[in-house]
Amino acid sequence: MTAAANAANAAPASRIAIVTGASSGIGAATARQLAAAGYRVVLTARRKDRIEALAAELTAAGHDAMAYALDITDRTAVDEFATAFRKVAVLVNNAGGALGADTIAAGDPADWRQMYETNVIGTLNVTQALLPALTASADGTIVVLSSTAGHGTYEGGGGYVAAKHAEHVLAETLRLEIVGTPVRVIEVAPGMVKTEEFATTRFGGDTEKAAKVYAGVSAPLTADDVADTITWAVTRPPHVNIDLLVVRPRAQASNTKVHREL
Repeated sequence: MTAAANAANAAPASRIAIVTGASSGIGAATARQLAAAGYRVVLTARRKDRIEALAAELTAAGHDAMAYALDITDRTAVDEFATAFRKVAVLVNNAGGALGADTIAAGDPADWRQMYETNVIGTLNVTQALLPALTASADGTIVVLSSTAGHGTYEGGGGYVAAKHAEHVLAETLRLEIVGTPVRVIEVAPGMVKTEEFATTRFGGDTEKAAKVYAGVSAPLTADDVADTITWAVTRPPHVNIDLLVVRPRAQASNTKVHREL
């Protein structure tokens, strides 16, 4: 029996919450907060050591957690993972990310393809594979963590903006298609969030460029801020659906209007 199957059999099925991209940042923070809210969290990400360490941390704190190494762009692996669960209460589609900040004219098609595969196809893979288990729970919740980039454009963000717009449309269309079933579809779209990896990964490890993203912004959002928003939305009464929640720091009025104290 797989580790995921052990987790599924050990906990009340209606209380299982699966978080993708749980190895760092918003995903890890969300896993911590959902565990504290009483869910048995299943942590997925490619970096097995990271999610195993987080699962151990949560277990030591008295929560229920397990780790499952998973590449959400690998449909065969995702389908195998999903077979372990007959019922799932919550799916948080957090895995994703940005690569580069080139103009359309100079953008690398490989970066665009990777962003689309991770943000859109990965979300599609996991959502399709787990939708039967979410429906079977009779009270399922799907969270799509998109971005304000999915609701407005900005220069140098074409590839990421395109992927996040597609992810937004995925959530919006799914909500229309499954209305009448016992599954909610929630989209949370954060603006400027300062985490340990997002901007650094976007700029290929260039910490100087990454730091400039947040220069002069006294209080960008944190991973915990977004996790708190997700957990709040998930724990509303079953008949309440938070269709779309846009969350930005006070200093950010739009994708291109940010107050900086320089």
